[in-house]
Amino acid sequence: MKKSDFHYELPEALIAQAPLPERSASRLLLVPPGDAAFADLQVRDLPSLLQPGDLLVFNDTRVIPARLFGQKATGGRVEILIERLLPGEEARAQLGVSKPPQPGSRIALDAGGEAEVLSRDAAGFWHLRFHLPEPLENWLLHAGRLPLPPYIQREPGSDDAERYQTVFARQVGAVAAPTAGLHFDDALLAALRARGVELGHVTLHVGAGTFQPMRVDDIREHRMHSEWINVGAELVAQVRRTRAAGGRVVAVGTTVLRALESALVDGELQPFAGETSIFIFPGYRIRSVDALLTNFHLPESTLLMLVSAFAGKSRIFAAYEHAVRERYRFFSYGDAMLLFPEAQP
Repeated sequence: MKKSDFHYELPEALIAQAPLPERSASRLLLVPPGDAAFADLQVRDLPSLLQPGDLLVFNDTRVIPARLFGQKATGGRVEILIERLLPGEEARAQLGVSKPPQPGSRIALDAGGEAEVLSRDAAGFWHLRFHLPEPLENWLLHAGRLPLPPYIQREPGSDDAERYQTVFARQVGAVAAPTAGLHFDDALLAALRARGVELGHVTLHVGAGTFQPMRVDDIREHRMHSEWINVGAELVAQVRRTRAAGGRVVAVGTTVLRALESALVDGELQPFAGETSIFIFPGYRIRSVDALLTNFHLPESTLLMLVSAFAGKSRIFAAYEHAVRERYRFFSYGDAMLLFPEAQP
């Protein structure tokens, strides 16, 4: 199976460059199982599509302002995109620089302080130690810049600090938003609770690696970047109660699905905290969820491969053709789709 098998043509005008005024006003493409017709709805219609006793699972990671700028001692400019915070005021990061710095060198940060270059790993990420007047996590809140995805062709504005963050974000550590969760506002969450839908949370700290293109043509040779997840005992108990009562587990976003699949042991969900580099593509059988709410994904991306594994590649590509024809908005600030699994033989 080749990367090019997951290519599709997308007019640039359909790439959403900013959020809508209301989170839940985004469109929702309902993709029922089998050959049933697609339905063009809105995200705020979601309560009517769910049943009392269903469980919606969200990713409660919180995006950090992880983009920094500085200068090497030689005068060369450096862009730093933090991938992950590490103990001891250290971080794993990507560097945008004309000439790679040497271990032991220092980068003077525009916002004050320095970043010391420690090493570079086999995946191309840099290990940095920060020398700052306060803890790195606190310092980033006022000194860092929000790292909007590369396909958003503008600098972040004041409203992005709030809109590129879910209303339930609480666990600090992501450098990209779990974008399916961006559609939910307090009114929609209240409507879901009134419907009798349960809400649960996992954590997956989305890394900047989510935007890196696949560099091999044979997708079986691809190695996913690692991300930290926490599937807690409370969420596991919620899932078990939901299953026992005949309810459905609905993942809000591919990050939730990847976290739940990573926490399966012999087909049963278990509490787990640690790293995951799970790569889901057609041929993989997803067992942890009964439906998936997700945004539209980039051509040839691992996330497009994931949703193709869940709902079937031909079904997904038919849905994307419909979305392009109907002028849906794509990617992080775009519209959403509600998917159901492909029937298993």
